[in-house]
Amino acid sequence: MPPIIYRRPNSLVGMRTALVVHGPNLNLLGTREPEIYGTTTLIELDKQCRIWGAEIGMAVRSFQSNHEGEIIDRIHQARSEPTAGIVINPGALGHYSYALHDAITSVALPTVEVHISDTDSREDWRKISVIRAACVATFIGEGIEGYRSALRELRKRVD
Repeated sequence: MPPIIYRRPNSLVGMRTALVVHGPNLNLLGTREPEIYGTTTLIELDKQCRIWGAEIGMAVRSFQSNHEGEIIDRIHQARSEPTAGIVINPGALGHYSYALHDAITSVALPTVEVHISDTDSREDWRKISVIRAACVATFIGEGIEGYRSALRELRKRVD
């Protein structure tokens, strides 16, 4: 008789997985310019993203780095994982990093750009996004709710 194998229930089985990438300075959420970025910490935001993801049937993994190369490496790594798509807040990298643009296009995963503040109403240099063309959608100025919008949009794109 073959052995009976018991597996622990896994609430992530069958769920699509989103990678949420936070760029430079987002580790300071909650303390950095709270009048612009709010008081929610990165840990709280990641927890909320997991809750929002679960509500729409998506598992959420998060990653933050202040280093462009590490972010690019993490995006490349997503290609070899069961990742349905990416939500990215590139921070200032979104305004000038063509390498980040190329990383997004090279993995061929639907990617949604999000910015907590309304970058279009801030300094002129913040109005430019060199990654926008590589993304399927962009959400700006919604505070942390922008991540919820981005996850919902990503879910629509991967169904």
